[in-house]
Amino acid sequence: MLIRPRTDADVSSCERLAREVHSRDGYPAYLPGDDLVAFLVTPGALRAWVAEGPDGVAGHVALHPRSSAAVMASASERLGAPPERLAVVARLLVGPGARGQGIGRLLLETASYDAVARGLWPVLDVAKDLRSAIALYESCGWVRVGEVTVRLPDGRDLEEFVYVAPPTVIGEAPSVG
Repeated sequence: MLIRPRTDADVSSCERLAREVHSRDGYPAYLPGDDLVAFLVTPGALRAWVAEGPDGVAGHVALHPRSSAAVMASASERLGAPPERLAVVARLLVGPGARGQGIGRLLLETASYDAVARGLWPVLDVAKDLRSAIALYESCGWVRVGEVTVRLPDGRDLEEFVYVAPPTVIGEAPSVG
């Protein structure tokens, strides 16, 4: 499995992957206008990667400078770091047919190590009902630091867990001063 930076040529494959994941898992929970490209290709993202196998794109992850205010506040408080010293692992998707091969773990590590290389602490948020994703994060040593409720634009509330990367990913923690 090759993990590489996402290119513009990958976007349609990523959209198909995201549609399959959304149909099966309900992720993302909110999708305005059914626009998966807007979900995946977020303005201001720090970087994005794909996992490519023999059958094409099998996974995707991005690194963002922020998430919701509630998520950023929870992680910031726990780490004692201002929000601008955090980076959010986001848009982690693995196609249902490619699961169980370590792709999610590789994508999570790739985004996390990129955050650390930038001097940022990786954090993430996940809907409480996405048990497989939660199992992945916890098996990788990520630390649950809070629970938040995010009001979606359609008026629904989304209950989420907030995680921070384990010290083993960070090595020497980035300075937060």
